Amino acid sequence: MNNSDIQKLKEMINSSKKIVVFSGAGISVPSGIPDFRSSDGLYSKEYEGLSPEEIISHSFFIKNPGLFYKFYFEKMIFKDAKPNLAHKYFAKIGAIIVTQNIDNLHTLAGSKTVYELHGNVYRNYCMRCNKFYDLKDIKTTGVPKCDCGGIIKPDVVLYEEGLDSLTITNAIKAISEADMLIIVGTSLRVYPAAGFVNYYRGNKLVVLNKEKTPFDGGANLAIYGDVVEVIKELEK
Repeated sequence: MNNSDIQKLKEMINSSKKIVVFSGAGISVPSGIPDFRSSDGLYSKEYEGLSPEEIISHSFFIKNPGLFYKFYFEKMIFKDAKPNLAHKYFAKIGAIIVTQNIDNLHTLAGSKTVYELHGNVYRNYCMRCNKFYDLKDIKTTGVPKCDCGGIIKPDVVLYEEGLDSLTITNAIKAISEADMLIIVGTSLRVYPAAGFVNYYRGNKLVVLNKEKTPFDGGANLAIYGDVVEVIKELEK
């Protein structure tokens, strides 16, 4: 990260009318939420002899909701996490957000349009009657049950489940119409979400990430480092 890169990024943002931010786990690490796909993250460890991918699959949830929820509440819920400077900055500039994150931090930061490709832990619903439950309204021990007796399911996309078709449509439309696309905190290795970047048609593709991504070769600007530190420099 150098001053010329920061200045170039600032000029690109100031000259853009429709900015889309495509974010991944890296933007929330400074808020205290771990990047599950890092070398020492959640996906590199077993849990009671099972891989995380197996536990957070649709079939496992149906067969063993008790262990699913034990893992879910211990490893995937961070109620004390707050939006950091990066979340707030992108909200301030009015960027449309397309995110792989399920932590709700973009919305809490004030972003008006947020397309959550993998859902949101703060939304939950009864599988029997479809009654909605906020995260604060469900117990965090055992299997949460609705008043009707049905099992409550988090509104997150589990393994073996498809992405919401309307969310996909809106996200792709936003990316294809953007004059600037900023990729933040994602390795762009999780599909189909990563493939959405291919719909961008502009000439202001920016990558802000701690490490290189498969899309860096086509980027107009790539800055490697902590996203919050980048935003601090940007706001000077």
